[in-house]
Amino acid sequence: AAGALFDKARRRLLPCVDAIMMTARALTSRVGRPLAARLGGGRGITVASLENYKFDSIRESEVSRAMTTRYMKDMYDFAESDVIITGAGSAGLSCAYELSKYPELRIAIIEQSVAPGGGAWLGGQLMSAMIVRKPAHLWLDELGIEYEEQDRFVIVKHAALFTSTIMAKVLAAPNVKLFNATAVEDLIIKNDRVSGVVTNWSLVTQNHDTQSCMDPNVMESKMLVSACGHDGPMGAFGVKRLQQVGLIKELPGMRCLDMNVAEDAIVELTQEIAPGMIVTGMEVSEALGAPRMGPTFGAMMMSGRKAAALTLEALGIESRAGAPPVAKSMAA
Repeated sequence: AAGALFDKARRRLLPCVDAIMMTARALTSRVGRPLAARLGGGRGITVASLENYKFDSIRESEVSRAMTTRYMKDMYDFAESDVIITGAGSAGLSCAYELSKYPELRIAIIEQSVAPGGGAWLGGQLMSAMIVRKPAHLWLDELGIEYEEQDRFVIVKHAALFTSTIMAKVLAAPNVKLFNATAVEDLIIKNDRVSGVVTNWSLVTQNHDTQSCMDPNVMESKMLVSACGHDGPMGAFGVKRLQQVGLIKELPGMRCLDMNVAEDAIVELTQEIAPGMIVTGMEVSEALGAPRMGPTFGAMMMSGRKAAALTLEALGIESRAGAPPVAKSMAA
């Protein structure tokens, strides 16, 4: 009798055990490898292992040549790019990530700062957490970024976790090159179509008034994605220049903060604002008068993804599995 009761209990418990194991496997796949493995395969560091540590010998000229030849080759290769993205903030990086899924594209990112990432290293008022309103959090799942879930939004424990993760993925792509510490000084425009950018070292651009003329360099592109951010020393440069040359009539400027209106509007208004140039991120607010949203980041991500989808459409490339669909509104 006891054996029969045991068998009956076992049959009832087995489905529960199976469900628990399936949940555990799902959580493991989401979280990734155990922390010890991620930090070095479980091997602990010791003082003894670094005693008498010796690097391989090298000549100083080897270092110079290794850097110089690779950088100059990148400048040569990306002088003609399929897509140039100006600005490596959250919108620009999101756009670059989606476009990097298309190996036939050559994508150059130009960032005036030494450190890419724009304002996405911190949340609001220099605090750490990043707030992402639903349903944009679904894209964080694709990126493998963990978060704390709330009713209508999620919290990434540190904004730098998002920025460093997406940056690592973008920079690892063989068809993407980031040119940081590089400023865009002008646009190439031919027959009223944006066809590339005029560049210089950022330090040169910032010191034109103190030195004699220092001519720039140029990069051609089939499409330009302008992600220069809101107004500032180099902010909203793309649309400001378009207004100066008459390709857009006016810049209404960014309106006052309204989170609920702003985030929807930024994604909706991401568009090809002039032939050959798509505007994304907070530069949209300067160009088209959308409100600012403050310390929420979902619109930057989705606007960047929409810019990628619009770029693919403009280039006549069909969206593929794992890449962003061309649509006016992108929830995930």
